[in-house]
Amino acid sequence: MPNRLRSLAGYLGHLSLNRLILWCYLLWYLTIVALYFEPRWNLWLSSVGMSAIIGFALVLSTTNGQHRPDRWTIMRLFLMPFCVSSYSAIIKGRGFWLIFPPVWWQILLAFGLCGAFVATCTLCRKSFRM
Repeated sequence: MPNRLRSLAGYLGHLSLNRLILWCYLLWYLTIVALYFEPRWNLWLSSVGMSAIIGFALVLSTTNGQHRPDRWTIMRLFLMPFCVSSYSAIIKGRGFWLIFPPVWWQILLAFGLCGAFVATCTLCRKSFRM
């Protein structure tokens, strides 16, 4: 197995439950954005603006005088508000129930991608225990 693939498999095999859930959130978001993409630039600029404002507040709320979150945590603190605001703008008026699209195959696709990711992580975890 090439080193990069081994490194990726190692990362996936050692994901904590919290990180696994966050990756599934991202897969759900990307699936819905791909299916319902909205090309209006003001939607995406508004989401970037909300991300900057809320992300900065989240960084301030998680930082004390001595400890600063690592760069991946900071990236997530800015990415999550972007995803939330763009997701809500994309699904508005399209018949979604909570976060679920009105078409069953789209729900199954999003859950299927998350399930495939979890299965891949489980296989990687088992392969590193051997």
